[in-house]
Amino acid sequence: MGRAVTVATCALNQWALDFEGNLERIIRSIDIAKSKGARYRLGPELEICGYGCSDHYYESDTLLHSFQVLEKLLESPATQDIICDVGMPVLHRNVRYNCRVIFLNKKILLIRPKISLANGGNYRELRWFTPWSKARHVEEYFLPRIIQEVTGQETVPFGDAVLATKDTCLGAEICEELWAPNSPHIEMGLDGVEIFTNSSGSHHVLRKAHARVDLVNSATAKNGGIYILANQKGCDGDRLYYDGCAMISMNGETVAQGSQFSLDDVEVLVATLDLEDVRSYRAEISSRNLAASKVNPYPRVKVNFALSCPDDVAVPTCMPIRWKHHSPEEEISLGPACWLWDYLRRSKQAGFLLPLSGGIDSSATACIVYSMCHQVCLAVKNGNADVLADARRIVNDETYIPEDPREFCKRVFTTCYMASENSSQDTCNRAKLLAEQIGSYHINLNIDVAVKAVVGIFSVVTGRTPQFSVYGGSSRQSLALQNVQARIRMVLAYLFAQLTLWARGMPGGLLVLGSANVDESLRGYLTKYDCSSADINPIGGISKTDLKNFIQYCIENFQLTALRSIMSAPPTAELEPLVDGQVAQTDETDMGMTYAELSVYGKLRKIAKAGPYSMFCKLISMWKEICTPREVASKVKHFFRMYSVNRHKMTTLTPSYHAENYSPDDNRFDLRPFLYNTSWSWQFRCIDKQVNSL
Repeated sequence: MGRAVTVATCALNQWALDFEGNLERIIRSIDIAKSKGARYRLGPELEICGYGCSDHYYESDTLLHSFQVLEKLLESPATQDIICDVGMPVLHRNVRYNCRVIFLNKKILLIRPKISLANGGNYRELRWFTPWSKARHVEEYFLPRIIQEVTGQETVPFGDAVLATKDTCLGAEICEELWAPNSPHIEMGLDGVEIFTNSSGSHHVLRKAHARVDLVNSATAKNGGIYILANQKGCDGDRLYYDGCAMISMNGETVAQGSQFSLDDVEVLVATLDLEDVRSYRAEISSRNLAASKVNPYPRVKVNFALSCPDDVAVPTCMPIRWKHHSPEEEISLGPACWLWDYLRRSKQAGFLLPLSGGIDSSATACIVYSMCHQVCLAVKNGNADVLADARRIVNDETYIPEDPREFCKRVFTTCYMASENSSQDTCNRAKLLAEQIGSYHINLNIDVAVKAVVGIFSVVTGRTPQFSVYGGSSRQSLALQNVQARIRMVLAYLFAQLTLWARGMPGGLLVLGSANVDESLRGYLTKYDCSSADINPIGGISKTDLKNFIQYCIENFQLTALRSIMSAPPTAELEPLVDGQVAQTDETDMGMTYAELSVYGKLRKIAKAGPYSMFCKLISMWKEICTPREVASKVKHFFRMYSVNRHKMTTLTPSYHAENYSPDDNRFDLRPFLYNTSWSWQFRCIDKQVNSL
């Protein structure tokens, strides 16, 4: 009677508006799925055009080219005798929907629009799409002529329906619908749907993967069934890294797990599962069966096709596995490294340049590039022809094979220590030693001549010469002199990024990497348009605490012993004069708060949605063992003053890898004013009143 179904899901490294590349990767995934015996193939959300098209969704071109790709898919021999489920935008009755288009043998079976749109944090789907609000309702969709000519169909079903094959019933969810409190799989499962599919565009956040896995497994633990999840992977053109993790689950247990971080553009998971296991699991759940007897049925699209074979008694089926999670340090090592590789190869540049100060942040950034080099060499060793071709193009050598991460690092990574009279020999030595251990091409230079020239121009024009505070100058003078040094470093970084390879007789230019962490961005502890201004920043969404743990991970796993002295040194900007040859300036003293405190403030401000008064109320309890209410009030006021004074800096923040849910990225994740009343008079008065009563 047919009971063993073979299904496939995938993680694809799609790229926004790269219709040709996206088509090639989709067809490749279908070929792999068919070669492994799959009769159904699921792909990521909006895989035809790429998820991150943003306002390009408004353009009719995006819809046109998506249908042109769909035409190629329908015509392709690869898509015959397998149900294909692909994602694309569709305009129905002049309303744009985020859809799944499910087809078989040149016939479209169903166009299923998304019901619950993602509209928080980094997601803005309601800006471009409308949710389908007609539950269990199907309408006729009139196909474009180019599709009619292939399928011979004038109209196809459009709406909230399920597919009934010869042997089972399938129902689709799209990304956010799994996270919604009233997920469609609940009612679909009660109505007899045995296989749930979810096409996602879900991005990486540190420590998030388990939540997605738990949701998928819990979806079938209570209701029984098979759950198939596909996801995008890689950088498709912005700050996000989509982290794969394609998976297949049955009756609450994972049976197939895809990688979270990988340089493979196409990854396909295939599982063979016994439908009778679903039916017997459901049979003994009395409460489920009582609810099922009252459910409002879904429209069913009948499909004259089976996912199983008639004689399949001896076909082996997949057994449950234990999900393997990465540690946060492994996530930092792998996620930003894969994002950097995508950015490098797709921008067609020849490598990276990093101002390496010898501190934790720039050293962590260097280690991420080194990790990228490791991933490239490993992928080539494992036979990844795409990575090899990209590496050869980047280094401009058609015979090159990256085998040693240090040697590859030398070719694609330039580090630069920019000393001034305020720099210590210790940081210079640390930067040089780390560069030697990772293999980067390292430059030492001194910026004093440029600094004196710029300050000299000011002195000629005004007749006044500013001084550091240790030499009798005001804090305003001292800060201006510090900023001049920082900004000159940015100018020199771009100059060397453009011309270093030319000076070495090599083609191409370099991308400038920034290395400001999420905490100092939140506090505004950076100079606007200094070395934090770069092309991209792989650590801009990572906290100082996590970066320290990552440095320790690199010491242990990459044997980078130079990092030990970097770990033990207090963080410093080295912009003020040395005292007896030693650094007198430290970050935490300058900021008036510790990095640990900053991390707490950041999470309360963004994740807990706390303003000054609410943050104070929470912290008097959290910190009751270490601070009086008056001390807490002082700390909270100082944070909000500094945060609001410096918020304007977030409007020019370098595009950063998104890794934390308390990121202050002003682009779209953390939308706030950048001109505040920094006295916070009403809010602080509420705090003072509470302090006095306590």
